[in-house]
Amino acid sequence: MAARGHVQDPNDRRLRPIYDYLDNGNNKMAIQQADKLLKKHKDLHCAKVLKAIGLQRTGKQDEAFLLAQEVATLEPTDDNSLQALTILYREMHRPELVTKLYEAAVRKVPSSEEYHSHLFMAYARVGEYKKMQQAGMALYKIVPKNPYYFWSVMSLVMQAISAQDEKLSQTMFLPLAERMVEKMVKEEKIEAEAEVQLYFMILERLGKYVEALEVVRGPLGEKLTSELQSRENKCMVLYRRLERWPECNALSRKLLLKNPDDWQFYMSYFDSLFHLIDLAWTPPAEGEHCVEGDVQSSVAQAISFVEERLAVEEGKESRPLRGPYLARLELIRRLRGRGCPEELQLGEPLELMFQYFVKFGEKPCCITDLKIFLDLLMPDQHVQFINKLMEAVPLAVSEEDGVALPGDTRALQRHLCVAQLSRSLGLQHALDPAGKLDLIRQLKVHYRHGLQFGKSCLKTELQFSDMYCLMAAHVYIDLWRETGDEGMLWQCLGLLEEGLTHSSSNAQFKLLLILLFCRLGAFEPVVDLYSSLDAKHVQHDTIGYLLTRYAESFGHFAAASQSCNFSLRFFHSNQKDTSEYIIQAYKYGAFEKIPEFIAFRSRLNRSLHFAQVRTERMLLDLLMEADISSSLEDNVKSMGLCPEEDDIPWADMRDNRDLTVLTSWDPKDRQLSEEHRRQSLEEESAWLKVRSLTLRLIGSLALLGHSPAPRNSEKTAENGVAVKPDTLRPLLAQLDTALHNAAQFTEKGIQYPLLGPPSTRLVPALASGSCQCQATAFQLAAHLQELDATGLEDASEVQTQIENSFKSLIAQLQEMFNKCKGDLLEVNDSQCKTQPSLLENLVFFVETVCVVLWVSSYCGNVLRPLKSSLQKKKKKKKETNTATPAVFSVYQEYMGSLQALITQVVDHIKGLEASLIALKLGGLSLEGRALSEEEGTFVKSAMEKVQSSYLRSMQELGELLRKRAETMRSLKI
Repeated sequence: MAARGHVQDPNDRRLRPIYDYLDNGNNKMAIQQADKLLKKHKDLHCAKVLKAIGLQRTGKQDEAFLLAQEVATLEPTDDNSLQALTILYREMHRPELVTKLYEAAVRKVPSSEEYHSHLFMAYARVGEYKKMQQAGMALYKIVPKNPYYFWSVMSLVMQAISAQDEKLSQTMFLPLAERMVEKMVKEEKIEAEAEVQLYFMILERLGKYVEALEVVRGPLGEKLTSELQSRENKCMVLYRRLERWPECNALSRKLLLKNPDDWQFYMSYFDSLFHLIDLAWTPPAEGEHCVEGDVQSSVAQAISFVEERLAVEEGKESRPLRGPYLARLELIRRLRGRGCPEELQLGEPLELMFQYFVKFGEKPCCITDLKIFLDLLMPDQHVQFINKLMEAVPLAVSEEDGVALPGDTRALQRHLCVAQLSRSLGLQHALDPAGKLDLIRQLKVHYRHGLQFGKSCLKTELQFSDMYCLMAAHVYIDLWRETGDEGMLWQCLGLLEEGLTHSSSNAQFKLLLILLFCRLGAFEPVVDLYSSLDAKHVQHDTIGYLLTRYAESFGHFAAASQSCNFSLRFFHSNQKDTSEYIIQAYKYGAFEKIPEFIAFRSRLNRSLHFAQVRTERMLLDLLMEADISSSLEDNVKSMGLCPEEDDIPWADMRDNRDLTVLTSWDPKDRQLSEEHRRQSLEEESAWLKVRSLTLRLIGSLALLGHSPAPRNSEKTAENGVAVKPDTLRPLLAQLDTALHNAAQFTEKGIQYPLLGPPSTRLVPALASGSCQCQATAFQLAAHLQELDATGLEDASEVQTQIENSFKSLIAQLQEMFNKCKGDLLEVNDSQCKTQPSLLENLVFFVETVCVVLWVSSYCGNVLRPLKSSLQKKKKKKKETNTATPAVFSVYQEYMGSLQALITQVVDHIKGLEASLIALKLGGLSLEGRALSEEEGTFVKSAMEKVQSSYLRSMQELGELLRKRAETMRSLKI
């Protein structure tokens, strides 16, 4: 509201107090002030709108909307009212109403540049590209300014991008946009760089690369000045697309002579060189090789060029550049890949990498630079390479620990680089358990020794030696996975907790702690850790899975719902935010960014994570709030859930997860592969399919309802919409298919790297019997639906199926409960052992019981009137000897068994809760672990966090189950 601008209006003084109240968040006072003003000035439209804004912000949306529409129907043209209505409609997420507002204003004041401009931006918010084109041209006719003309051109380009028919884009929209720009070029009216950029974009999309090249190289190209080497970069792109390798080679070489440290030009140079070699290109006998100058088209010339760059680099005294040294290694790799013997002329990779380390080893980037070229070393050179590097690290042996330690940060960085390279070569993985424990000891000594160099660091800065701590944690994880000794994991957690006390902003420590706590089934500490990461914007999509994957799995339903809401807020604001970015791009002429913003919005709308959190949040809300059938129906309606519709874009879903967010120095064979990524997406999609169908089945169950209307009449829901009688069965068939496909996937037994994607809940869900039991429950609902439709007299077979389903459900639930028995946390001597799978099974049991109770409620609603009708018939006919169908007595038995089982589980949870409270981890002896007193404190702190989390899980699960048990009284018939 503060940005309303200076308005020359006599009423501005009267309105100012209302604006101030709204700006300060005092909405009630704003409403009161507006009411006072309206008593004196009934026709002050803006006061009404400001009151509507106050009402909207106090939750009275309907009242606010009616008040706003009162003003909107009068078609106001004063700035105050229009701007206030724009703000209100934005807050209501109704941007389409803003367009109607300014359409009316433009009709009344057709010569207003401001209103036409606002109308264009209003269309931009809703993506009405055709109307944007028309509005842009109308604006240009009133005020012939170049930006307005090119707004219209860009809107044509957007019509081309968004058109379903590619042919239409190429034959109508883009050629028209091209002609419009060409008109301005001929009239010499092109003024700004943005206009040239737009022309370039149009030609590029039309595939007219030659024409685009002429534009860039011609007089118009001189306007491309905002980015460094903008013209050259565009030329390079076009040369590659046109496969003009001589020009590409010559230009790359020319640019490398100017800037020998630009890696992208080395890549272009090498790519073009080998293309020319493959084409057996020969330079012309006379004249220049090409428009860009001389071309190099042989390996000998490439070797000579790289060595010349190196000679220049070696000869200068200023700061050394990494590019020429890395280019030599890159050329060796390419020559080796092609089997060219000339690679030997460049030298031995081991020696060259050593030279590189000597020059740049103290830079943190040295590890990432050399890691790429480790495959140039032979396996028998690995140890030799590491030993040679160690010779270039100045270390002094510590008398206390017997470990050679660095004397300053530069030596520390060199040693750290060697340690990271050693792990990347697999030398650490090859050690036996005793060797790994000794390595951990050394790494911890290095870590603690290095802390002295960071005493003056701010809290937000990382310690110089943090990577030692992280690497030691990785070795602990190796030992845990190899030996199965959970003590290694506890020590790893303790070490990372210690690391966080010295470096509270280290994201890698936090991410690894999140991963490990989740592996132990402890979600409580994860919430604070993730919150402290302070994830921003798109990170909610890329790393949000680390939180939401485990939230519900371990019974922290309230935190899980909060986590889902946190992610959903970002996705829902994406639509509005992107519209604002697009508007700003139009205003400032950043036309090339507009398609990027549109693509970004589309990528988020089709995000796998978005679909997952949306589905899980609705399931969680039902789980926590919907206790009996009427409540279930209310909840489903309030969510706007439509069981017939599947709104997940399965065909073009985007996996936006960052699966390499955790630092890893593992060798290539242990790293995350493309196959792992593909399998992970397949697994995520399979689990999402099951969850989505479960949600839709619950929705269809809620909407079935049970009305005492005549049997053959069409049933209607409370909202008057007829419920389709065949919703349940088609969805059940789809669920059966999804479960069959999921079972086939789990049989593959896929294992991902620990630092890669987490497995979904699919495998434990099938192993616990949860999915199968829920499917049986939904099948029972389908049988009851059939019984309801046919009546008792004609449904003996259906009655038998129902009776069998009741018995089957109890048997399956009992089997599920058997898989939940055992202690979550066991303490023996100095050992602390966890069983997170029991907790996950218990959560599956509680989820399944909720589904079973919803189905049972529907059963009661169907059987109750049938029983009542049967008793009335008996009384009329006075037939006391007629046998009552067994389905009623079996239902009563089933309800009794279900209640007994739930009571049993509630008691089991109470027992687990009591045993967790009784555990005294403070007195646990860790003598056999060779830990200092301080290390032992951190380990016990981690154990206590897991214990507290388990306790919280038990409390939430127990409370939810007790609530559900209480509702069972209403299910009797």
